[in-house]
Amino acid sequence: MIKELISKENLNRAYLKVYRNRGASGVDGMEVHELSRHFAHYGEQYALQIASGTYYPLAIKGIEIPKSNGKTRLLGVPTVVDRVFQQALHQVLEPLFEKDFMPIVLVFVLSVTRIKR
Repeated sequence: MIKELISKENLNRAYLKVYRNRGASGVDGMEVHELSRHFAHYGEQYALQIASGTYYPLAIKGIEIPKSNGKTRLLGVPTVVDRVFQQALHQVLEPLFEKDFMPIVLVFVLSVTRIKR
């Protein structure tokens, strides 16, 4: 599964997804538009760290988001590099679990729909 996670195809799809979603930078300050150059330089090093179990994500940047009631809530923003690896992992795991959860989700949606009628 690790080989699938760090495959160039999977990481490229994850990169494109994160790039298109844009989003704020994390604690390292790296912007999405800097990812391509960064991965060209450090991509293999990251893949080796993931394969060997020595990759650790950076801290999450906390941003306070205003709520409609006047209070705020804390939003955690990972670095863009960590978002690429989160997306890559999602792409590997989702097909494995979705087939098991889809029937459960369908039953839940149908029951909620019936309750609202």
